[in-house]
Amino acid sequence: MVFVVCLVIGIITAFVGGLMGLGGGIVLIPSLLFLNQASDAFAWATPQAIVGISLVSMVFTAMSSTVSYYKRGRVDVRTGILFLTGSIPGGILGSWLNQFVEADEFLLYFGCITIVISLLFFIKRKEPSIHMNSELKGVRTFHLNGTTYHYTVSKWIAFGLSLAVGILSGLFGIGGGSIMVPAMILLFGFPAHIATATSMFMIFFISLIGAATHIALGHIEWEYLLFFIPGAWVGGKLGAWVNQRLTGKVLVWILRILLIIIGIRMISQGLS
Repeated sequence: MVFVVCLVIGIITAFVGGLMGLGGGIVLIPSLLFLNQASDAFAWATPQAIVGISLVSMVFTAMSSTVSYYKRGRVDVRTGILFLTGSIPGGILGSWLNQFVEADEFLLYFGCITIVISLLFFIKRKEPSIHMNSELKGVRTFHLNGTTYHYTVSKWIAFGLSLAVGILSGLFGIGGGSIMVPAMILLFGFPAHIATATSMFMIFFISLIGAATHIALGHIEWEYLLFFIPGAWVGGKLGAWVNQRLTGKVLVWILRILLIIIGIRMISQGLS
């Protein structure tokens, strides 16, 4: 029974992660924390064990999604590497800090962060430009559904932002996508599809580093982790497939609603 539940959670988690470029931690973490309180069969699901499982699962989710997105030419590899310069060391630091977080605090902080991120989408965002001179230094150009988009990324803002995202990723096991996707769309004017695909590319490396740190700290429940990996691979590919068939506006609205619902749920659990 535990195997079936973990497999289903793994598929749903990876589907949502692959669809929205979030990595899936915002689904897996509250699900396992709820099961920990509801069933003795999930007594092993402590915050530290859950974050470890989330990060290892996200390695497979991000890998399968990134392959699908890359084949469609939707991954901004150069910008993704720029973000990784800050997020990788941040992920190591965040994973180390995780061991000092108590369960109630974990729920409350995670929920507050999620709500804040969801509210950012109601701020007027920087729209992707179709008229920017592509010859200018730092301008990125992508062709999407018959339209050519241009946007620029500040190196220093990208580094500072990605460092903070890496810390939060390692600390809360969220993969960083729930912060990076809104940031890429709101601050830099990424088209939603490119932001999602590039986020999954980054999440693969962030999760790899964070997972290695949690393994070194002994936070991984290996006998249960193996239940999530098949679902992570299948769900990641399915999420990427559906993403490519939705419009950018639909993706943004799904992300808004998803973050608000999960944030409220986490806060209520943390305060109860």
